[in-house]
Amino acid sequence: MKNRFLSNILLTFIWVALTGDFTLSNFFFGFLLSFFVLKMVISGESRAKYFRIAPKVVAFIFYFFKELVKANLQVAFEVMTPRFQMTPGIVGFPLEASSDIEISILANLISLTPGTLSLDVSDDRKVLYVHSMYIKDRESFIAGLKNGFEKRLLEILR
Repeated sequence: MKNRFLSNILLTFIWVALTGDFTLSNFFFGFLLSFFVLKMVISGESRAKYFRIAPKVVAFIFYFFKELVKANLQVAFEVMTPRFQMTPGIVGFPLEASSDIEISILANLISLTPGTLSLDVSDDRKVLYVHSMYIKDRESFIAGLKNGFEKRLLEILR
């Protein structure tokens, strides 16, 4: 996977140098172009891990930024309005993530989102305790985390 990523980066830099346009948008275009060129050239290995994971990583980044903006707007609205809309609470979130890196990344992603904070992991590493400013329904909150951050993260890491 590392060799394909490095090849992708090298082809991207070649694209940027040949076009003479050293902008971020041209870099991203060159990266996408070289990704598809590599996928076509490496025909027998089109099911290689790099070609499956790279689109998921990009989709995950967009999903995280969408959730980040949504949470920021929700917290900003709470701060600027006089009415108290919060329903804070602590939830025990059952984990499918099992390794230290999976749990660490998931806990950090949750903590990076405004209005939520990862507090602790149980001793058996099966439950992550999360504090949130907005818990109207515990089951839907857990389902949102499970089908959002955890599911997408595990698709990339496993």
